[in-house]
Amino acid sequence: MLKKITLLFAFAGVLTASNAQTLFNEVINMPAGYVSPTFVMPPSPLTTQVLFVGGTDLVQTTATYGNPAGQQLAKEWHDFIGFTPDNTGASLGWVTVNHEMVLRDDKIGDGGGMTAFRVVRNADGTLSVVDQTLNDGRTGKFFNVDFANTVGETGMNCGGIVSQVDGRIWTAEEWFQTSNAMIAPGVRDTSNYTVQSNIAGWNGVSLKKYQNLNWMTEIDPRQAKAIRKQYNWARQGFEGGAIEPGNRIVYLGPDETPGYFGMFVANTPGDFTKGTLFAYKHDKSGYNWVPIWENGSMLDHNKVATQKGCTMYNRIEWVTMDPKNNNVYFTETGRDKPGSAWKDEAALGGVYAPHHAARAQAQGFTDPGDANYTDYYGRVMKYDPVADEVSVLIEGGPFFATSPAESAYPSKHLSNPDGLVCVQIKGKSYLLIQEDLNGVTFGRTPAGVTNTTCEAFLLDLSIQNPTVNDLIRLTAVPAGAEVTGAIMTPDGKSILINAQHPRTDNPFPYNHSLTLAIHGFDKLGSQSIADRNPFEAELGKSDAASEFTIYPNPTARIVYMNQLTDVALYDANGKRVLVQRNVNEINVSGLTPGTYFLQNAAGKTVQLSIQ
Repeated sequence: MLKKITLLFAFAGVLTASNAQTLFNEVINMPAGYVSPTFVMPPSPLTTQVLFVGGTDLVQTTATYGNPAGQQLAKEWHDFIGFTPDNTGASLGWVTVNHEMVLRDDKIGDGGGMTAFRVVRNADGTLSVVDQTLNDGRTGKFFNVDFANTVGETGMNCGGIVSQVDGRIWTAEEWFQTSNAMIAPGVRDTSNYTVQSNIAGWNGVSLKKYQNLNWMTEIDPRQAKAIRKQYNWARQGFEGGAIEPGNRIVYLGPDETPGYFGMFVANTPGDFTKGTLFAYKHDKSGYNWVPIWENGSMLDHNKVATQKGCTMYNRIEWVTMDPKNNNVYFTETGRDKPGSAWKDEAALGGVYAPHHAARAQAQGFTDPGDANYTDYYGRVMKYDPVADEVSVLIEGGPFFATSPAESAYPSKHLSNPDGLVCVQIKGKSYLLIQEDLNGVTFGRTPAGVTNTTCEAFLLDLSIQNPTVNDLIRLTAVPAGAEVTGAIMTPDGKSILINAQHPRTDNPFPYNHSLTLAIHGFDKLGSQSIADRNPFEAELGKSDAASEFTIYPNPTARIVYMNQLTDVALYDANGKRVLVQRNVNEINVSGLTPGTYFLQNAAGKTVQLSIQ
């Protein structure tokens, strides 16, 4: 809860505690259809902090395309977030952020991109991005990950892999293209690319330029450069993956329809240059995995998996694993009418996943290849490695043939889960499920609500047969944005999360793709979550209008207020440093980082942390 601190010159008082709640007993009660221009967060003890803003923060670049090393505005469309622990103890670790934005850039490199930076944990629980100097001579806070000079360009960097074993990072090149003409708008050099790789059979291979895209690519977050494209994991429209604790098995997911659930088994733990690639086939006798290793199959994985009769899914996206039992989870994001997208593969041998066959029959169709078969909401899937079975964990929904009005809309609704990560909070395993709405029809939003906002939910994995009602809303991102990339820091105190491509008319910085930190997960259970709906002040409900709230807090740039008012800002010593009249936001980027106190015209005071 918000605490008032006595300042002799201004105010005194004590704010009594709200009714205590149990851990995650409904963090946000979000009004149906409500769309926010900013992140929406639960009250104390959870706090937020903007870490990295695309199109605003500068990244340090290498010498690229004949241009000297320098700096450039970071790309946008943040998606995946990786975190690599710093085992030296000098910092918390390195953060890596994918950019799904594809464009030509003389300094950053053509195609997609990725940014790396190092963070430390502050005494107040916040994070700071710290300066560092890399081996290539670059110095600064944010660094462009060099693909152009190492492995060739990269393309539409969406999801990826964070190894739970050692923090190794792979970025997923989802942007699946089938010709040089298709990549030309984002990649200017379409000449053949000669592979330089320590993966057997690949060094010296000449690829058409488009064929050098759509791989999982390992990067070095400490030096902000790519290491290798994982040619032996096959060329696919990659989105997600997860590595099991033994450091031999990698589970893989491509954002395609059909998408084939994959597995790579390394010959030696930690050495992913040698091993065997498999695809899942649910109706196979015995072990439900088929090897994919014929000559040439690495460039056309989908074709080979189809011919081998593997199981077809509807847009596999992120993949994660519960380290407590090695269960694997992946999102199947869905699409409105997938029938025409996988009917040809079915004719060539691919088999529909059992839940799709059952859903098609329930809709009155012979099979999911019917052009009118629908899968509007998607779901989260579970793979049990002991039983060797894939099953539905939780379906999206509830389903509506016609979008209901806001007054009749359910308090919780899950549509098109995309980002997915397993986090440990107070010793329990939760899935953090992140939405990327495919549309606004058929109940994905209330009737008439087209200015969408996506939500992130926690799901307690100890719940048997969970439903949407078991979801715990953690946050909602700014209007127009996809919520994605969530990952917990190694110390369990913070979750980092992205807002991708928000509306440009949102207030700064929420009009840019950005990476946000949510702090305080180590305090849950020892501190109560305030029994207050954070939307009430903005909606004018109850008596919340008399409360004075600010966000984000901590902040490095702009602080927003829930009311139009005169304000005075005081430093920790009680010195007034700023006064503004009739405002609902102030720019504090020019002030020295530290603790401040913001007082409104009614004498209400809140503590503000400036970074």
